Amino acid sequence: MSCSVPQASTVLSIDLAALVRNYAFLARQVPKALCAAVVKADAYGLGVAHIAPALEGAGVREFFVAHVDEGLFLRPLLSQQSHITVLHACSPEVIDICFAHNLRPVLNSLDHISWVRSMAHLRGQKINVALQIDTGMSRLGLPPTEIESLIENPTALDGLSLSLIMSHLACADTPHHPANAQQRARFCHYTTLLPQAPLSLAASSGIFLGENYHFNLVRPGAALYGINPLFEQPNPLEAVVQLQAPILQIRTLNKGDCVGYGLTWQADKRHRVATIGIGYAHGFARRGAAQGCAWFKGYRLPILGRISMDSMAVDISNVPESQFQGERKVDLLNKTYGVDDLAKAQGTIGYEILTSFGQCSHRFYTNDSYSAKKEIGCLQHAS
Repeated sequence: MSCSVPQASTVLSIDLAALVRNYAFLARQVPKALCAAVVKADAYGLGVAHIAPALEGAGVREFFVAHVDEGLFLRPLLSQQSHITVLHACSPEVIDICFAHNLRPVLNSLDHISWVRSMAHLRGQKINVALQIDTGMSRLGLPPTEIESLIENPTALDGLSLSLIMSHLACADTPHHPANAQQRARFCHYTTLLPQAPLSLAASSGIFLGENYHFNLVRPGAALYGINPLFEQPNPLEAVVQLQAPILQIRTLNKGDCVGYGLTWQADKRHRVATIGIGYAHGFARRGAAQGCAWFKGYRLPILGRISMDSMAVDISNVPESQFQGERKVDLLNKTYGVDDLAKAQGTIGYEILTSFGQCSHRFYTNDSYSAKKEIGCLQHAS
């Protein structure tokens, strides 16, 4: 679908070429393992209808989603040679849908295993599944007591074609955290006692813990989209997104004038202020606003006062007035002020930033391999 970019809306530009280069970089870090792609939450808010085909074109053959409806949406976008794994297959009905639509469910408990065994018996054929074991995060996966029960009774897996055993690291973004080695040791211990299958432990940050954490398959998600997988270290990935908002009005404030709801910011001298068309309805959170900023042609624009639903005020006093002739958009994210920078200002993480902006801005896609630019609105993927 193609349409012109609205001049009066926020625009999230998504560089598919940068996305593909990030994938290639991550794949080079794991030469002995398969590099998958996590595209849950509509590819972290960036639009799975564009993201997944671009990644498949770059060589990805293993995709992970959270919910079965995400898998159903993704299935026709990919070739049958590409595999889709559903992380939250939490009911017999969901597992049945997975079987019917060539989706691999992740089983997280003995109850899940029992459901699949019953289905396999009724259908008279094995069902392809992944098994998740909990190695210390206490979020999803078979807990130790259920893992031990499964080891003692391996026939419980009869009727299942076990094609992956996985777990998830809780502290991978902190390389020296002792939990990483502890979880890896538990993973190795349990998987040597369970039926043989390909193994997966590392997601984005886990890739950088080294080869001992790679096993047979890694599952990067956030790193693909430019979020830094390394805690307080330089980001080795490229920025994938740029967020721009239109200038709605420019005004001059005198000393004593106030801005926004609650009049929480007061001018201490003469200021030039721009009201821009982005607010919390677009995913720009009210919290941490005073630490945030926008950018215009290299000038930093401090945010003034409270964020409104669909607007905010920024200080443009340091920008020469002539710079605004013909140019009516400012950057909230760009190549030098990225998702992680904004997340730090707002006291959150890049994951929340991306998924918030991606759902509520007009998406505009660029890719060097395309002959034209493509775009899609924030609600078009749901229609």
